[in-house]
Amino acid sequence: MGLLKQAFENGEFAVTSEMAPPKGIDFAHLRHCAQLIKGRVHAANVTDFQSAVMRATSLATCKVLQEEGIEPVIQITGRDRNRIAIQGEMLSAGLFGIPNMLALTGDHTVVGDHPNAKAVYDLDVIGILQAAEILKSGKDMAGNELQGTPDFFLGASVTPRFDPVDAQIFKMEKKIAAGAKFFQTQAVFDIETMRDFREKTKHMDCKIMAGIIPLKSPGMAKFMNSNVPGIFVPDELIDRLKASAEGIEDKKEKNKAMLMEGIKISGEFIKQLREEGLCDGVHIMAIGAEENVPLILDAAGL
Repeated sequence: MGLLKQAFENGEFAVTSEMAPPKGIDFAHLRHCAQLIKGRVHAANVTDFQSAVMRATSLATCKVLQEEGIEPVIQITGRDRNRIAIQGEMLSAGLFGIPNMLALTGDHTVVGDHPNAKAVYDLDVIGILQAAEILKSGKDMAGNELQGTPDFFLGASVTPRFDPVDAQIFKMEKKIAAGAKFFQTQAVFDIETMRDFREKTKHMDCKIMAGIIPLKSPGMAKFMNSNVPGIFVPDELIDRLKASAEGIEDKKEKNKAMLMEGIKISGEFIKQLREEGLCDGVHIMAIGAEENVPLILDAAGL
């Protein structure tokens, strides 16, 4: 049993962070960040060509994290592989002893750095989860016997602020039926959204981890409000970021002040989520600043 699954079964407040593979073969920074979070998180998600940008693979990066003593969560999207390749990736992950898997649809290739690449989408999230369950039974999707079977703690994503949220609830129920045991949410910044979401999902047999993105500037917050579906950053948080840098002339110091305020905001939010019992854990997405994850955990008292 992996640490993440064990944490949930023991009733602990689970913590995962997100690690992006490098665009190249230099893993020095990723290894450094892995050491910073070692012993502080139960597992680390490894993105699968996030935002349709070509990088090293999630599978290879999961192996690197294992070498650094971090339990990985391999992410598998339906965008780049057909069912043959997806099953092969799962078998390889099983060979390496990767205990957790998160199924995702994947952003379309038109938004990435290879816009002319052909998207596959042979399997959707439900299909990926079902494929994992079929492999667990000792056969592949064509009914052929396997020589050894992988066993994953399966997860998926959800957007609590989706409108209408009932559509997300319906999809969650289908994902649970397909094998999902935990969900990591899109980034949430306001407590009322999580209160409402917790109420609507309290009957479900799954664990929910609230997505946390530390804000770096008012501009970042406004961009997400305008361009990222399902994200809402309240004006009061944007005002806090602005106020934290008031009177600071040096640009570097100004950015640092806003960054530290964003970390403080994340820590406070995690504390409130935990105290009110609005989720079973948190998933921290530092977006290229993984070295700040320990600071967020410090601010949250974790």
